[in-house]
Amino acid sequence: MAPLEPWEKVLVEDDFVDDVHGQVICTVCHEGQQSPDKDEAHAGLISDPSALPNQGCQMCHSTQAETFETSLHSTLDGYWKAIDERSVPEDHEALEGMFGNHCSSCHATCGDCHISQPNSVGGGFIAGHNVKKTPSMTRNCTACHGSRVGSEYLGKHEGISGDIHFRQGRMNCVDCHSGMEMHDSTGVCTECHDLTEDADLLLSNPDRYTGAEVPACGSCHEEAATSNPQHILHQDKLSCQVCHSVSYTSCDGCHVAVSEESGNPFFETEGTYLTFFIGKNPNPSYHRPYEYVPVRHVPVDTESYAFYGENLLSNFDARPTWAYATPHNIQRITPQNESCEACHGNADIFLTADKVSPAELEANQSVIVDEIPPLSQ
Repeated sequence: MAPLEPWEKVLVEDDFVDDVHGQVICTVCHEGQQSPDKDEAHAGLISDPSALPNQGCQMCHSTQAETFETSLHSTLDGYWKAIDERSVPEDHEALEGMFGNHCSSCHATCGDCHISQPNSVGGGFIAGHNVKKTPSMTRNCTACHGSRVGSEYLGKHEGISGDIHFRQGRMNCVDCHSGMEMHDSTGVCTECHDLTEDADLLLSNPDRYTGAEVPACGSCHEEAATSNPQHILHQDKLSCQVCHSVSYTSCDGCHVAVSEESGNPFFETEGTYLTFFIGKNPNPSYHRPYEYVPVRHVPVDTESYAFYGENLLSNFDARPTWAYATPHNIQRITPQNESCEACHGNADIFLTADKVSPAELEANQSVIVDEIPPLSQ
């Protein structure tokens, strides 16, 4: 037998053919032509049928696909919310160019979660051409959400244990983050709100803190939330992570540019380090009434996008650089919950003005703690 051409070595496994997706003719999803000739077969081929505007998955999975187009994984509105608040409309054209080069690769399609590793982290099938109902925690979820969430959850920081839900519960990401949450970013809102009445409120630049707190710790730990005296005392004052998370990653000064040599976009971050600071909740709400939350430094400064134009973040102070955080490194016992004085009166673990860069003091007024909670007399 003559040596095979590279394209002839691309095989579809027997278990895929036996799967329900394997019962569908290839051209139904990928288009192209049914032909033994490679060039003819690939004419008009769609490599990722799940990507917009194709949305091939919608043919069978209409419920999930209907809302995915407006989900955070698709729109990346969380990024745009931060950019919009720190900028002005006349600079959006330059910022859209920056976003296309450096941020849009984080956009995910159905295939990026259920068939392949995302292209932004190397690409490639997870299990041949097989469609996996549950994404791989390491090759899909933390492949993208790895530098913070993945490292914290899996215990990849030296001397810091992984999240107790992983170490003892062996829980996958989807054990807490449901399919509904992944496919429909307004799902946590529509359980209570009528979108026909509240659409403008709910759909205007949502982020991951929009709507109900899902998943909520109390959903699984109901007894602890209602019977433990410390939980009862602190439940509306502190987010659960204030007492039950440990050191997590913060970053400084990400700058983006395009390489003169390769023509490829790249970014550089000035510093990455472990922190644990308690700050004020910058935006208390019905679902998140807490006075105090963990905060981490996000990698932005006034010159982050200077490659694309002058002063593109002219409203830099409109948003904190020490942001509300939900670390994925939960422990039952932590340094700050060992005793009352480990937290109360301990200025070291609160985000006070002396810990904030002078250039960022104004931006962080809403999270800086002016007065450390004292020990009760």
